[in-house]
Amino acid sequence: MSAKRDISVLVQRTLRTVRNFLLSPKSREFLIFLFFLVVAFFFWMLQKLNDTYEMELAIPVRVENVPDNVVMTMPPPASVRVQVKDRGTVLINYMLGRSFYPLTLDFGELENESGRVRVESSSFQKMVTSQLMNTTQVGAIRPYAFDIVYTRGKAKKVPVVVQSKVTTEKQYYISEMHVSPDSILVYAPEEILDTLTAVYTKSFACTQVDDTIRRHETLAPVFGAKFVPEGVDVEICTDMYTEKKLEIPIHPVNFPADKMLKTFPSKVSLTFQVGLAHFKSVTENDFLITVTYDELLKCNSDKYRVKLKSFPNNVSYIRIDPPEVDFIIEQVNTFETP
Repeated sequence: MSAKRDISVLVQRTLRTVRNFLLSPKSREFLIFLFFLVVAFFFWMLQKLNDTYEMELAIPVRVENVPDNVVMTMPPPASVRVQVKDRGTVLINYMLGRSFYPLTLDFGELENESGRVRVESSSFQKMVTSQLMNTTQVGAIRPYAFDIVYTRGKAKKVPVVVQSKVTTEKQYYISEMHVSPDSILVYAPEEILDTLTAVYTKSFACTQVDDTIRRHETLAPVFGAKFVPEGVDVEICTDMYTEKKLEIPIHPVNFPADKMLKTFPSKVSLTFQVGLAHFKSVTENDFLITVTYDELLKCNSDKYRVKLKSFPNNVSYIRIDPPEVDFIIEQVNTFETP
């Protein structure tokens, strides 16, 4: 309570000091001086903004109506730089509040038999000036000219490979990964298509994942190739591990008709981890433990170390109990029928 009282007293003293200062003659003189200083700065700024300045604007460039089979090996620049001159108030509007439409070039009007088009700044200067104020003077446009080089490629359908590094929370694992579409069309010259067996997404990483992830991933570019579509949807599904236990029999294989195998015990316990989604579907029939007659003949003891011959892909951390079993090969009496 004393700490709160001290803070309250300190605040009251501070407010009293400020109030006394504001009501004093000296503070009035200071506030009047500050007011005229702000007004003078405002008029100075207006005067300076009415002066003429130069600046450079960036206007994006876009090519439309490009056929799917056209691959631009040398695309146009992302934007052109335009030198402009005008009053400061107009230039501030360009900097802060004005967005520019892309300079749109129609591919149908540009294409020719050579596969190389040269575009000069004079061809789109009218599109630049139409987006500027009437008072704005347009100077140099850089680059003055640029080339667009393209080729008409053949198409090939190739699979998509996801490049990812995904780590899950404890007791979780990645159960499934879906890519849509799982393959795309690639347009490129024949020499590129011949060496292309797959396309890859740009690498990404996710950590401590415990739920389904859905992402849209762009594809890593290949020079001289065009992808349709340019990206894929990736869905990474997770599941939680749980433990399950089953009793699995030991099956003899390649035993002679007059020989019979007995193991002690006749079944072993398998304890393993499996996802909750597959817990019920994994049964004894999914596991196989076999022992061949030749294996036992080569065995130097009366114990056999159990080996799991097959098991489902969706189980892990399998433990066998007991790891070894006792065995006896018995002679079976056979009687011939007269």
